[in-house]
Amino acid sequence: MYTNLFSPVTLNQLEIKNRIAYPSLGVLFSYDRKLNDRYHHFFNEIAKGGAGIVTVGPVGVDYVGSGIAALAIDNDEAIPEFRKLTQSIRENGASPWIQLFHAGGYSHPFLIDNQTPLAPSPIFSNYSKTTPKAMDDRDIDTVQDAFATAAQRAREAGFDGVEIIASAGYLMTQFLSPLKNRRTDGYGGSFENRTRFPRETIERTRKALGSDFPLGIRMAGNDFVEGSNTDLETPKIARVYQEAGVDVINVTGGWHESKVPQLPMELPRKGFAFLAKNIRENVTVPVMASNRITSPAEAETLIREGYADMVNLGRVLIADPFWPSKAAANRADQIRPCVACSQGCTDQIFSGQPVFCIGNPRAGFEGERTVKKSDICKKIMVVGAGVAGLEAAVTAVQAGHRVEVFEKAGDIGGQVPIAAAPPHKQELNEFIRYYRAMLKRSRIPVYLNTEVTPDHLEKNAFDHVILAQGAEPLVPKIHGVDHPKVVTSWEVLKNNPPLGAKVAVIGGGAVGLETALFAAAKGTLSPEMLHFLFTYDAMDAQRLKHHMFNGSSRVTVFEMLDRAGGDVGRSTRWVLLGNLDRYGVKINTGTRVESVADAKVSYRKVDTLEEEDFDTVILALGSRPVQTLEKTLKEKEIPYTAVGDCIQPGKINNAIHGGFLAAINL
Repeated sequence: MYTNLFSPVTLNQLEIKNRIAYPSLGVLFSYDRKLNDRYHHFFNEIAKGGAGIVTVGPVGVDYVGSGIAALAIDNDEAIPEFRKLTQSIRENGASPWIQLFHAGGYSHPFLIDNQTPLAPSPIFSNYSKTTPKAMDDRDIDTVQDAFATAAQRAREAGFDGVEIIASAGYLMTQFLSPLKNRRTDGYGGSFENRTRFPRETIERTRKALGSDFPLGIRMAGNDFVEGSNTDLETPKIARVYQEAGVDVINVTGGWHESKVPQLPMELPRKGFAFLAKNIRENVTVPVMASNRITSPAEAETLIREGYADMVNLGRVLIADPFWPSKAAANRADQIRPCVACSQGCTDQIFSGQPVFCIGNPRAGFEGERTVKKSDICKKIMVVGAGVAGLEAAVTAVQAGHRVEVFEKAGDIGGQVPIAAAPPHKQELNEFIRYYRAMLKRSRIPVYLNTEVTPDHLEKNAFDHVILAQGAEPLVPKIHGVDHPKVVTSWEVLKNNPPLGAKVAVIGGGAVGLETALFAAAKGTLSPEMLHFLFTYDAMDAQRLKHHMFNGSSRVTVFEMLDRAGGDVGRSTRWVLLGNLDRYGVKINTGTRVESVADAKVSYRKVDTLEEEDFDTVILALGSRPVQTLEKTLKEKEIPYTAVGDCIQPGKINNAIHGGFLAAINL
């Protein structure tokens, strides 16, 4: 079905079995720069899943450029452990590659014993919050030698290919960018001079590896930083790379400092594939496309239509390492989704914590969270068909049990459709697609519109009950909450009722802010209409932008804390707040709402009581657990496990991981 995607490709003299690569992604499974069992289990799982290339990295070429946040291959003592990993990756069916890394001015001093980072010029970095040391000729020679020597070690360790990172704002990018490179010697100024450092590094690395060994580079197709390289300059940079000796070019988006989202749901699927196409049209070596390539159909389209020769599936393969084998077997509907939430991956890395996946309970825990067949087949009742109950049901069947699911609503999914309603959140519905397919594959009976009561528990003989009843909106004891113009965020997101011209949202956490965005986006220009109007030059660009962000309702958020969105992930909070600003949403922090009677919001800010009239008031003040059956289960001494929000409302990973753990511990 996906004939182009699963056709072989040759890089230098190495044949790769398909067009799928797992790229280098920091996962932070150690803080000593060394491989450990957790890394081995992680990479071997991806190799088993069917990817053509599995890239280990980022791997530092020296200490100042990588610190303790990355693996390192800067000494010969690292070779045996990397050799062990390359052997197992190859035995599991994939080609092992390595990405060599140097952060340059992006290196954080606290990760390198407070040493000063190196960069082309001493320009303060907003990313590392420090001013790096300008590299002199000796520094340049030392770093270039470090790349070449690290590449030699990688070849000795058994890697099939080496990739140099020249994207995301790291050292190579800093030399290329007129923003970061203010040098007046032979490494700065003109295009030829700014490309000299990466060109020489590639040439030296190529010489160290020999002509027959695959060498690649990862580059930005557009820096997406004002004043830096755009898609007009990057094809010329790619040609420099090709002439210097690379065999494959891996194209991604911008820098860590870019104000254009690179990874979250806001970026449309395949969003940066056009950047790969732009590079591919200007070089003759194979090109890889990256970022938000989610489904096999999308990947196949990119190969078939000439956007790229290969695709990178990064977080997608963390969510489901067996994406390739499922696609090859025409089981794409059973692929666990990557919903581009960034919560378990990017947010974790930015917080200095190991990577996991909200939707894959085994990611990062491959060696310890295994599903084993039970010696006893138990009859299991799952109460609730949200993601906690569904994950528990599917996993329990895999463990050899018989499962029945009971859901009081008319469909599965629980709160997922509510969470997926705000703009850019529709990817969350992929969880419903996945679990629907797995219920069918596992032949699990699901009884919809069926509320389990204490009588039901008494009349049905189950060996174990998994309670996944979820939560319900928390309605505060504020005067006026029973007024018809006062609704909960759940009602708004689930039923999409008419809203007034002035809307108040009480609560500035993640749910409140996303509900505010949902309300503010009503009545705005759709992407399809915007495309139509641009195509025919129908209106001025500024007027189009006005209609994109000015809808039917003006929205104001009231948050008791001094900071809104405190529970939003670090890597996406700026995106959400930026969108709210574009839509003109006003956010009042440090305000305690005392009354919403007649849709008049009375709130206290410091010691001042103020009032404002609204047409609709939306309550977004959290939720509370539903626990209607626990008392009966305890009284009847029926074994049970509670999972998800019915214990305590939390994030989606608490529900999915909790359901999985409940099932393997039956």
